[in-house]
Amino acid sequence: MAGTKRLAVAFFYDEDGIVDDYMPALVKGFEPFVEKTIFVSNGPLHRDGEAKIKKCVDEIIIRENDGFDVWAYKTAIESIGYEEISKYDELILYNHTNYGPLYPLSELFTEMDSRECDFWGITDHAEMSRNPFTHSGVLPYHINSHFIAVRRPMLQSSSFKHYWANMPEIANYTDSVVKHESRFTSYFEKLGFKSSVYLSCRDIGGDYPLMLRPDEMMLKRCPILKRRMFFGDTNYLEVNASDTTRALDILKSTSDFDLGLIWKNAARTSKLRTLNVNATLMSILADKASAPARAEQYGNIAVCAHMYYTDMLPEILSYTSNIPVPYDFIATTDTENKKNELIERLTGYPGIKSIIVRVVEENRGRDMSALFISCRDLFLDDRYDYVCRVHTKKTPQVEAARGEFFKRHLLNNLLGSKGYVTNLLNMLVDSPWIGIAIPPIIHISFYTIGHAWYNNKSKVEEVVKTLNIHANLDDTTPVASYGTMFWFRPSALRKIFKQNWKWTDFNKEPNHADGGMAHALERVMAYVAQDSGYITQHVSSARSAAQAYVMLEHKVDLLTSALPTNSIQSQRNMIVSMLNGGGKHTVGSVNLHPGVLRSIAILWQSMLLSFRWRVLRIRPKS
Repeated sequence: MAGTKRLAVAFFYDEDGIVDDYMPALVKGFEPFVEKTIFVSNGPLHRDGEAKIKKCVDEIIIRENDGFDVWAYKTAIESIGYEEISKYDELILYNHTNYGPLYPLSELFTEMDSRECDFWGITDHAEMSRNPFTHSGVLPYHINSHFIAVRRPMLQSSSFKHYWANMPEIANYTDSVVKHESRFTSYFEKLGFKSSVYLSCRDIGGDYPLMLRPDEMMLKRCPILKRRMFFGDTNYLEVNASDTTRALDILKSTSDFDLGLIWKNAARTSKLRTLNVNATLMSILADKASAPARAEQYGNIAVCAHMYYTDMLPEILSYTSNIPVPYDFIATTDTENKKNELIERLTGYPGIKSIIVRVVEENRGRDMSALFISCRDLFLDDRYDYVCRVHTKKTPQVEAARGEFFKRHLLNNLLGSKGYVTNLLNMLVDSPWIGIAIPPIIHISFYTIGHAWYNNKSKVEEVVKTLNIHANLDDTTPVASYGTMFWFRPSALRKIFKQNWKWTDFNKEPNHADGGMAHALERVMAYVAQDSGYITQHVSSARSAAQAYVMLEHKVDLLTSALPTNSIQSQRNMIVSMLNGGGKHTVGSVNLHPGVLRSIAILWQSMLLSFRWRVLRIRPKS
């Protein structure tokens, strides 16, 4: 079909009216293959976003946010008019729910131009004998509505006009699937029109390959990747073994698509914990460098250390010496005597370019106030490209072995060896969307997973308002650098540095307790980076990852072995139902054994005791 004349309707929706760069990139990808593009937005656009879109489309329609994509398409079609549409060989309806084009669209259009059909799509969905949207009947086989191309014979038919003229109201997502997406294909096929699909589930396997087999779709050079992979239901993806990580690896090695377009949008629109799991935001770095240090690309590096315990300086330096290029050593401490001691011991130390030592005005807020007040001016600009934040951690409030383990966990996963740090810095250079690199959450000997907000969430919410950032806080376990040691780009945390914190914002010693500003800042940093367009990447040595994994496997085994076999979500629902006083407790058709109920009751009593102990420690009886 050489010289095919195409008209495109691009649908867009963002609850904040923000047009991230992935959308103009998607529209521009279609430019060589269409004569005209009508852009339809359900809701107003920010001024800069609208300006970006105007550069790559012929017309913009702004409408109320009703009817989902279905009525947006209907509005555009009726606005253009069927007489005008009939002048085109193809009408393309596509939307904002995918990233792309990942591979040259010439591959797509060349292939589909060779096929005899009346309408076609890029991907499809298999028939399902139990419709998951209506919970009864059959979900018909259908072309996914995020991209449908309709050719002239069907465009000029009265059936096409009738379909859109009689489109029912679309009140919710289920309506959009039941009344349009899953209906469109069978509706027109029953009228004798023939469909075709570029990459079909009938060839690739699975009900919904674009969502559930994204890695195989990348191997087939699918030009789009579903955005929902990054912010969608983690349990659904896990049950279906959807491998987004492999898809991204394949994409990275076979495409020149700018992954930064994905990460900028995914960071803004996803809950951090969901994004962390769905996209596997953890790098297991080798102790030996996999490539030489790229000193010329690292820019200026600093270590920023809070040195309350100066006797730990040799240990800190043994780690920072693993930075493969010269760096500035910035230190804070609490007395002039310690300052002079640090300057004397740091002077002439190998690898250190310059030394900055400051005395904090007050010893409250510990390492957090020292960073965001005493060192504030150093990170308000971009004089440093990467900063490693460490401090002299002794954790006197816990047993010595636990405190030492925690400290090793942090330092080894940030500065474990020269090769390890080289790999970490190379990763930061290659991934400009990473704003913070943090060790994985500590869970060996610490009861963090599932409870890491402790008494800090309300204070974090206050900080979010103070900083005026958009933060969709995670429900149970915030993504955070527990222990407050991490690598960061100053631009990722600039909104914290810009705030004029006061020493009185932080608790007096020795009341360095949950619910205070220091612990709130510890937990808000990743969300500040997210608001600035960055993701937070976990980094770990292989040894640390192995140790953490086997212990986590043990903990999960301890819990789930007391429950009937089922998905983790079903097991969780069962426990929650019982703890909330629900009736008969089953998983599917499996009744719980009395012994299981006793085990859960014991677990519940232990949780209550733990809670009371924690509350008593925080609010002792007067």
